[in-house]
Amino acid sequence: MIKEDLKTIKFAAIICVVCSLILSTTVALLKERQDDNVELDRMINVLKAFGQPITNGDGRSLNKEEVDAIFAESIEEIIIDKESGDILEGMTSVDLPKKERKAKTSKDRTMLPLYQWIEDGKITQYAFPISGMGLWSILHGYLSVDSSLTKFQGITFYKHGETPGMGAEIVKPWFQDQFKEKVFFKDGELKRFEVKKEGASPDDLHAVSGISAATMTGNGINVFLNRDLALYEKYFSKIRGKEIPGDG
Repeated sequence: MIKEDLKTIKFAAIICVVCSLILSTTVALLKERQDDNVELDRMINVLKAFGQPITNGDGRSLNKEEVDAIFAESIEEIIIDKESGDILEGMTSVDLPKKERKAKTSKDRTMLPLYQWIEDGKITQYAFPISGMGLWSILHGYLSVDSSLTKFQGITFYKHGETPGMGAEIVKPWFQDQFKEKVFFKDGELKRFEVKKEGASPDDLHAVSGISAATMTGNGINVFLNRDLALYEKYFSKIRGKEIPGDG
């Protein structure tokens, strides 16, 4: 009887070990695929901020190879020192320390990534990550500005946990499209930009209309958008008015 019990226990132990190995292997494989999908989503949102199409001619979403090709041809990434505003030569996001890569907002970073859109050997746009607290969650997105470093060219939000139908409207075109051609630098200084609860006049160059019943989400955007603009201004102030050639 004891021998039979030992056989049963041994068999059960073997099954548990095998199942654990299968499960851990599956998790590892899925984690790699999930990381790839997260990276692809990030790159696609950089393209969206630059105002570039994210589908091909037949309406299919761009795949990783196609996105990689666009980045290789038209996008150059540099890293800016947060305190000085100087370029950290020879660095890209893949060279950043783990702590920097895992930072949730620019407040937690000492190195700031900046993307440059290259056309005919010249930089025509810049884009950089923006992030900060909304109502329920940290909002993650990208903001692009023109080569004169005075106007927005596009904005995109791609990761958040805001309320559907309220704060979650930040991902909708009607909200994001308002930012295009709005002015953030004028008369030699940064202008405070605002998402207005009561709505913004189309003639207001420094504001957009907020989302109904999402005041806290809009207030959060006001805080981190102006904060992140001020951080990148340390670099922009060094190059504004100069024609900077691109390497692409």
